[in-house]
Amino acid sequence: MENEYMKRLLRTLTILLAALATIFAVAGCSNSKAGDTQIDKEKVITVIASTNVWGSVAKQLGGRYVDVTSILNNTGTDAHDYEPSTNDISKFQHAQVAILNGAGYDEWAAKAAGQSKAIVIDAAAAGGKKTGDNPHVWFSAAVRNKTADEITAAYIKLMPSEKAEFEKLNKDWHTEEDDLEAQLQTVAQADGKMPYGAIESVGDYLAQDMGMTDVTPKGYKNATSNESEPTASDIKSFTEALKKGDMKMLIANSQEKSQLSDQLTDAADSGNIPVVDITEQMPSQYKTLNEWLKAIAEQIQATQKGSAAKK
Repeated sequence: MENEYMKRLLRTLTILLAALATIFAVAGCSNSKAGDTQIDKEKVITVIASTNVWGSVAKQLGGRYVDVTSILNNTGTDAHDYEPSTNDISKFQHAQVAILNGAGYDEWAAKAAGQSKAIVIDAAAAGGKKTGDNPHVWFSAAVRNKTADEITAAYIKLMPSEKAEFEKLNKDWHTEEDDLEAQLQTVAQADGKMPYGAIESVGDYLAQDMGMTDVTPKGYKNATSNESEPTASDIKSFTEALKKGDMKMLIANSQEKSQLSDQLTDAADSGNIPVVDITEQMPSQYKTLNEWLKAIAEQIQATQKGSAAKK
């Protein structure tokens, strides 16, 4: 009887010990997962960008190590007059890296970033541009390259353990940028002096990188560059040049539509001048800034070929 009792007792103890081992194992797995999640969160740099053009660059350069938020994503939103929400400002205050366009383009973002502890990257300043210069600096190859390197430097400073990975992502980005610039040079070599007019300055840096010639009437260009109204004489000179076909292309910005822009677009149609629409925020169908700029370059190349065919 005593032996039978001892056997039952041992079986009971074995079952209890097995049950306890299972409980501890489950608890251990649960704690391990929680710890892993915490570690993953600690390995992500929080980045805020005023517009999606710089947000896309920030994401390419950071890969899985960054969480990027772009305030302006809509091509129907005018960055110049944007009024940030309380939530927008909060995002800047909680970011580790804040990327601004600069040159007076997004003063609201500069103000919000100035109230944060984030590493602030001003794209225009990185490329040697200042307030009063053409603020559409993402269309400048020089500015893109300088800004990309500053973003990478910020990531390495915040996460030095991943320096090799950030340097690799930076090299990959520059490879894409080099391909884009080679495409722009192809345009320049095909017809580097292609005359164009611009309703406003949005695409000027891109046109310069393609070696094109801006023949927008001087009075009109000076007025729009200074954010003043062009005179009736300036507008007349522009419309007449378009109707005569003195320009091979008109660059428009659908984010800045007005009665005047419609009038100039109509004049281009009268002169059989192709209109290339270049927005400020990157359209949603593109994932990266380089992808978008390549699409614009291809559109301009097609315009070149069309003009050459008419000669």
